[in-house]
Amino acid sequence: MSKNDVISAENNLTKKDFRSIFWRSFTLLGSMNYERMEALGFLYSIMPALKKVYKDDPEGMKAACHRHMVAFNMTVAPAPFVMGIAVAMEELAKKDKNFDVNSINAVKVSLMGPLSGIGDTFFWGIFRILACALAVGFAQQGNPLAPFVLLIVFNIPNFVTRYFCLKWGYLNGTQALVNMEKSGKMQLFTHCAGIVGVAAVGCLIALWAPISCPLTFTLSGTEIVLQDYLDQILPCLLPLITTLSVFGYLRKGGKVITAIIAIVIIGFILGVLGLIA
Repeated sequence: MSKNDVISAENNLTKKDFRSIFWRSFTLLGSMNYERMEALGFLYSIMPALKKVYKDDPEGMKAACHRHMVAFNMTVAPAPFVMGIAVAMEELAKKDKNFDVNSINAVKVSLMGPLSGIGDTFFWGIFRILACALAVGFAQQGNPLAPFVLLIVFNIPNFVTRYFCLKWGYLNGTQALVNMEKSGKMQLFTHCAGIVGVAAVGCLIALWAPISCPLTFTLSGTEIVLQDYLDQILPCLLPLITTLSVFGYLRKGGKVITAIIAIVIIGFILGVLGLIA
């Protein structure tokens, strides 16, 4: 292996490994599900690097695979940036036995929200609309190049973003993490990342679990809407209670399929009774 084949002198990740991660990143949504979201696609993408890092450590490889099967979800284009940082952190974890491996997922979770916001704005709000508008113009003129214009205009920034995000996250992420470790700021960063992650989860609960109580009754001639009083106690109280209940059940060893069935049955009964909407 020549020096030109190695991405960085501080590690053994080769350009071949780098290209493999890049192309595998396009499968991120290939196994999308509501339990682990894009986790399996993320693990599949960085698998070549993990095999290189833990080639002589089967237990370390097993632990790393478990780490990256934790739920992960973000806009696909900037996702390779997180992959690069994750690989860099795995290398540090392998070299330093005192490295806090919990910080790996903490960093991943903390980046999901900000990068998804940026990715959604540019790729779904700008590039997609621009590509569709140009393609429609060609299509109205009967030009057979219309679908190719759509694909090219949208995918050029997509490919470029994936490639350079992966490279920048891996190379600069390594140095940044080393500096943070030496300065003692890693623990503080992990703590802050955890706070950001919890806040992001709270936002997802409010957006994806819109449970409300439609009950109304009249008291002394005044119509009382129960949901209004619940919102005064805590906005999105019912979604929070539901999420914490399911989380508590799963944390005690409950099965996901059982939780799903219970949600469907309880939701159906309460919906028919008019207690939730």
